[in-house]
Amino acid sequence: MRLRALLETDALGLKLLGGEDELDRTVRGVMTTDLRDPSRYLSGGELVLTGLAWRRDAADSEPFVRILVQEGVAALAAGEAELGDVPEDLVVACARHRLPLFAVHESVAFATITEHVVRQVSGERAGDLAAVVDRHRRMMTSGPAGGGPDVVLDLLGSDLDLRAWVLSPTGRLIADPKVGGPALPAEACGRLAAEHLAATRTGRRAPHRVLLGGSTYSLFPVRSTGRSAQTARDVRETVLSDWLLAVEADAGDWAEERLDLLHGVTQLIAVERDRRDAARTVRRRLAQEVLELVQTGAAPAEIAARLRVAAPVLLPGLGAAPHWQVVVARLDWDGGETESGPMAQALLEEILVDPLSAGPEHSDRIAVAHTGEEAIALVPLPAVSTEHDGSETGILADALLASVRDPLTAGLDGDGRLTLGVSATVHSAEGLRGALEEARHARRVAAARPGRVCAAGHQELASHVLLLPFVPDDVRRAFTARLLDPLRDYDRRHRAELIPTLEAFLDCDGSWTRCAARLHLHVNTLRYRVGRIEQLTGRDLSRLEDKLDFFLALRMS
Repeated sequence: MRLRALLETDALGLKLLGGEDELDRTVRGVMTTDLRDPSRYLSGGELVLTGLAWRRDAADSEPFVRILVQEGVAALAAGEAELGDVPEDLVVACARHRLPLFAVHESVAFATITEHVVRQVSGERAGDLAAVVDRHRRMMTSGPAGGGPDVVLDLLGSDLDLRAWVLSPTGRLIADPKVGGPALPAEACGRLAAEHLAATRTGRRAPHRVLLGGSTYSLFPVRSTGRSAQTARDVRETVLSDWLLAVEADAGDWAEERLDLLHGVTQLIAVERDRRDAARTVRRRLAQEVLELVQTGAAPAEIAARLRVAAPVLLPGLGAAPHWQVVVARLDWDGGETESGPMAQALLEEILVDPLSAGPEHSDRIAVAHTGEEAIALVPLPAVSTEHDGSETGILADALLASVRDPLTAGLDGDGRLTLGVSATVHSAEGLRGALEEARHARRVAAARPGRVCAAGHQELASHVLLLPFVPDDVRRAFTARLLDPLRDYDRRHRAELIPTLEAFLDCDGSWTRCAARLHLHVNTLRYRVGRIEQLTGRDLSRLEDKLDFFLALRMS
């Protein structure tokens, strides 16, 4: 658009103070600044808006205008809210350098001018959005005023008719457009995150395209702005930490310019990601201090004093004596020697957001430290008494993984494993050491289970499965192979389904009628299969000892 068009727009209320002969200049963008030297944020053709906070005296106007002219800006618009009338020294400097100068009445917000210019500056809406994205990037890199990822998603919707969402690697919805259709269901978020992680692990070039529920989504990774090019090993370590931008559109036939624009959007969102990560530093330090006190055998009074400092930060408004739970996580890579504690720490912070409550603000209530290969979380809970039946509030192991198991399994597939253990709730500093050991034992129970992502809670420590983590791997493999390998071989050759039959028979406590009904078999067919199992293994499923051996073998396989 031309400068003349701005002057002719009554709603903007601009008053020309100089540069009438230059009104045919083209405006290609807009920028708001009060920096004395904004040159690093200028690319040429901008209308620069300023509140004049950079001006301390008359001598400052000349160097400021000279910088703008050197960077090729189209014009300068100065607000009257701070100093009243625009200073004469600025009028003179602009006239000397032939830079058009406008006065902005105090009743007109810079945002009004910005949005008008952004919408008019180009006939192509993608160009409009690119200018806005660039402006927000500059604002966000210099402070928190850029508005966050929600603002960017709204701009994608209003300027490009693109619905988009920002998701975590676990499928948690981080940002969504405020207008423009129904919310993205939690199940769809998890599916998209899983598809993204699986595609990233295979090394496919983004954007990844996914067909889900009759709609095509294009998935763009949101990587840390401070991260350099990754090696193959680093991809394995960092795939679980990237956010993703999910756009409801097929980017397969997009022009290169539009793809570049979306990559610019991901870079802008990454600034907010880095800012949120930095905000966790205080909570991580608090957790590390408490953990060190607990592990070194500090007096309960010393631990309690540190918790009194932590409680207002982690659980504001609920007093200085909340209850606590401990969650332990470990991330293991097959054949890897890399210290995985920091990655487990980041994953545990992400996983613990949802169980507490909806809303991203609750992620600020989690303190996670790491030591060696473990990540350890102190989870504060409201200090409510347990019910008469002995149940208590807090995090349950199964609930931790309810919504994140599929995405994380996709990201870990092939060579990674995540296991978690959850303690009971403790009511004072004296209980933290026991809670930590309890969570560690529970994690070992989870490690004995099959699957890439497993969790166990303190309730399971009274069960027989407590013994399984302490059985050496070679003994476990030999035991399960001796009992189950003949059945697996027979199933492969004859498709006889002996293993599923055995599992169902044990689960029905050896009841022929209930097991036959569950498997939709005639009882005689079930008896034939059980007889074949006994023949192949030399065991008798009417004996308690043999039933127990089969049960443990299935649990350890």
